[in-house]
Amino acid sequence: MMRSTTPMARRVRPFRVESRALRAVSGCIVMLLATGSDVSAQVTRAPARRPVARPATKPVPAKPAEEAPSSPAILGDDSLTMKFEVSGIPVILRPVTANNVVAANLYLLGGARQLTPATQGIELMLLETSERGTKKYPRDLLRSKMAALGSAIGVAAGIDWTSVGLRATTAGLDSTWAIMADRIMAPRLEAADVQFVREQFVTAVSQRKDSPDALLDFLADSMAFAGHPYALEPTGTEASLKTITASQLREYQATQMVTSRMMLVVVGNVSRSKVERLVRETIGRLPRGTYTWNLPEPPADLPGGYVMEKRQLPTNYLQGYFHGPKATSNDYAALRLACAVLSGRLFGEVRQRRNLSYSVNAPFVERAFSLGGLYVTTTQPDEVLSIMLQQIKALQDGIITQEGLEQLVQQFIVTYFLDNETNADQANMLARAELYQGDFRRATRFVQELRAVKPEDIQRAARTYMNRVRWAYVGDPGKVTPARLLRF
Repeated sequence: MMRSTTPMARRVRPFRVESRALRAVSGCIVMLLATGSDVSAQVTRAPARRPVARPATKPVPAKPAEEAPSSPAILGDDSLTMKFEVSGIPVILRPVTANNVVAANLYLLGGARQLTPATQGIELMLLETSERGTKKYPRDLLRSKMAALGSAIGVAAGIDWTSVGLRATTAGLDSTWAIMADRIMAPRLEAADVQFVREQFVTAVSQRKDSPDALLDFLADSMAFAGHPYALEPTGTEASLKTITASQLREYQATQMVTSRMMLVVVGNVSRSKVERLVRETIGRLPRGTYTWNLPEPPADLPGGYVMEKRQLPTNYLQGYFHGPKATSNDYAALRLACAVLSGRLFGEVRQRRNLSYSVNAPFVERAFSLGGLYVTTTQPDEVLSIMLQQIKALQDGIITQEGLEQLVQQFIVTYFLDNETNADQANMLARAELYQGDFRRATRFVQELRAVKPEDIQRAARTYMNRVRWAYVGDPGKVTPARLLRF
C-alpha cells in the first residue's frame, strides 16, 4: 500500500495528446442490453484537439517532376494504403482524394525510454524551441511564412514516441514540409529562446496542482507505472526542466535526430513519388543512428494500492487503473468491450439511479500494454466504490446477452468511423497499428476484431484483468475508507 500527500511532477495534461480511440467520443451514447443490467448510457470527457490547417492563400506552384519509387511497397487491405522506405525511414502513405488537406506525422520513437530522470522533457523542449527559429528560417520569417501558408505544425510528447505533425493544403505542402524539416535538422536554439520555452514549461507543470483532474491523472499514472520506464515524464518535471541547458539541447539534436528513430505517416492528396522526394531531400540526409524500435517490457504485476492528495473541493476525485493485455493479444478487443459494458452499467447505477455523480466511467487506454480503469467525481466515494465493486463482480460472474453485445459493437463501429474522419486521425490510427501491433493493416481490421468477440470473451477479460486496481484520490481523505480501495 502506498500513501502520499505530496504530488510527484509527472504528467502534464496540456502536453499529453492521445487519440480519441483511447476513450469514447464526447457525447457518444453506449446502449447495452445485458444480463442483470438495464439499458444504460455513458458520456465521457472530450480530448483536446490541435488546430487544423486553414486554406492556403498562395497560388498552386508548378508541379515538380516525379521520381521513380525507391523500394517495393507493402499494400494495405484497402489496396491504397502502402508502406515503403525512403533513406531508411519507414513511410506509410494513405492517398485521400476527397479533400486537399495533407496530414504528415513524423514519429520520433522511444518516448520515455529515451529519458533519464535528469533529461525528462528534453525532446519536447528542443522541438518547441525550434519553433522560435531555424538556420533557414529565423523566427519572424518562420512565423510569417506559416501564417501566409495557413498551415499548422504541432508537437506532442508521448510515452512511446514524440510526434511532429503538419497539416497543410496540397498547394502548401512543400513549403510547410521544408519548415518542419528544418526545425528537426537545424534549430537555432539560442539561449534566450531556450529560457523563454523553459519558463513556459515550468509554469505549465506547476499549474497541474491547480486542476483536480490534471493532478488525478498524474497521480494515477504514477501509481500504475511505479518502477517502469513509463514512470518518467516525456513532458518534463519542474526539477528536470530547470536544469536542461541550450548546450544539452544542441547535443541531443546532434545525437538523437537520426533516421533509425523515425517513422513517417502521410494521409492526404499526395503521391508516393512526392513524399519520397520530400523525405530524400531533407530528413533522409540525417545520420542513420543505431536505434531499434521494440515494444516496452510489461509493467510489473503490482498489488492493489492507493495514493491520496488532500484538497478542499466541492467534490472528490477517484481514478484507478488495472493492467490489461498487450495490443497483439486476442483479449485486447475483449477488454475494450468489457470496459464499455462496465461504463454503461456504472453510468446507469451511479448517475441515473442514485444521482451520486455527474461523471463516472470505466476508461480503456490503448497502448502497447493496455490499461483499464475506473473514474468518478462524487461527494460519497465510499458508496460509489461499493457500487463499482458490485458491478465488476456482476460482469465477472454473469454473461452479457448476444443481442446486447451486438448493439455495443455496432456503437463502437460508429465511433470508429467518427474517430477517423480527419486525415490526422487516420495517420495516428495507422501509426498505432504499425508500432503496437506490428502491422499497419491491423487498423483496417478493427471492426472484424470487435465482431469476433463473444460474450464469454468479455467475462474472461473481466475475470482476468479487472483486479489489483491502483487508485489515486484527490479530495477529503475523511470521506473515503482506505480498506474499500484495497478490496478491488
